[in-house]
Amino acid sequence: MTAIVACSMALASTANVQESAGDSVMSHARGNRLSIGGYGEIAYGRNFFSDHVSRYSQPELHKDDPSHGRFDIPHAVIYMGYDFGKGWSFGTEIEFEHGGTGIAYEKEDEEGGEWEQETEKGGEVELEQFWIQKSFSRAANLRMGHIVVPVGLTNAHHEPLNFFTVYRPEGEYTIMPSTWHQTGVSFWGRSGDFRYEAQVLAGLNADNFTNTGWIRKGHKSPMEYDVANKYGVSARIDNYTVPGLRIGLSGYYGHAIGNSFPRNANGVDAEYKGQVVIGAIDFTYNAHNWIVRGQADYGYLGDAEQLKYVYNRLNSKSPFKHSAFVSKNAYAVGIEAGYDVFSQISSLREQNKKLYVFGRYEMYDPYASNTKGTAYDYTAVKRVAVGLNYHPLPQIVVKAEYSNRLLKSIYNDEPVLNIGVAYEGFFK
Repeated sequence: MTAIVACSMALASTANVQESAGDSVMSHARGNRLSIGGYGEIAYGRNFFSDHVSRYSQPELHKDDPSHGRFDIPHAVIYMGYDFGKGWSFGTEIEFEHGGTGIAYEKEDEEGGEWEQETEKGGEVELEQFWIQKSFSRAANLRMGHIVVPVGLTNAHHEPLNFFTVYRPEGEYTIMPSTWHQTGVSFWGRSGDFRYEAQVLAGLNADNFTNTGWIRKGHKSPMEYDVANKYGVSARIDNYTVPGLRIGLSGYYGHAIGNSFPRNANGVDAEYKGQVVIGAIDFTYNAHNWIVRGQADYGYLGDAEQLKYVYNRLNSKSPFKHSAFVSKNAYAVGIEAGYDVFSQISSLREQNKKLYVFGRYEMYDPYASNTKGTAYDYTAVKRVAVGLNYHPLPQIVVKAEYSNRLLKSIYNDEPVLNIGVAYEGFFK
């Protein structure tokens, strides 16, 4: 299949060529027409800080609260792809999040600790990708269906071999959907040292925006369909000129107010647009036994001060009940670096085993600008992490990390110990 970049059975090569998440569904060895694969993560965490709902509103009362732990299966994913021939192909990615489906109860910190029953579209089983593609050449491919929106480093490269931490990098995960996937049309291709992609999508739904997550839930719908009263566009370009280095630029623009059901013809919903604008730059360097990754994302939300007053937020029976303001701006900046110490031991190097010692630093804030003078200072986070990634095989990694969220001085810091194991591979 000329338009698809093939990789070897060892999925470490995916990291070497720094393939996008959308393309990885169709990556398989020996040019098989049918490809089956996937990835999965198992995690254990111990949080050495309070889990009380008032830990931010009354931090002085919870400084010495006991730690708490949890086991988790963050993602279990199945890839399937098929090459029909004559340039036509199919790809899908089915994801099970946190080991289950159905309805979940959550304790809403932003609503005074009220228990709420949360139902996301499809429960916690999601189609992250489901598309038909026509490939005209390596430089021109048309992908139609449910696709990954490759804005930022994590969305474009979200498989567990593409980050050192046990969980996906926190900053991008906090301010944007992760993995961001929507229904639309994508044109993409490769030419020389560049890969490029442009997408037209259903718009985000501003009813889902929050003070602590900015637009993160904006791509979700409680309906059986995605509302498309408004539309959005995204674009990404990556350059591979320098051996081992990929550097990318990506962005998004769309309107979000009024992109909900029912569509209110009056009031805020009709008068304001809620423009969402995101710009991001990221890179991955994988050479000389080093892996270094970094990203910077900045977002702007127009008419942010109006979101609290849109129809579905005022209706207590709607699934969009949010009492908090949403920020006009959000940002996330992060960098991580790891060195393979096994590269200096010839016997382990010959067995293709790797042990990366890594460090990560990030800072992010989903509520970077106060709306109508309302502040949520605990959303500004600086996070440091150190740890190990051991690869007994190229497709498997065992991870361990110690991290600490550093909050403003009036709040308690949040140290965490995480241990995980993950795989990514193709079986056919």
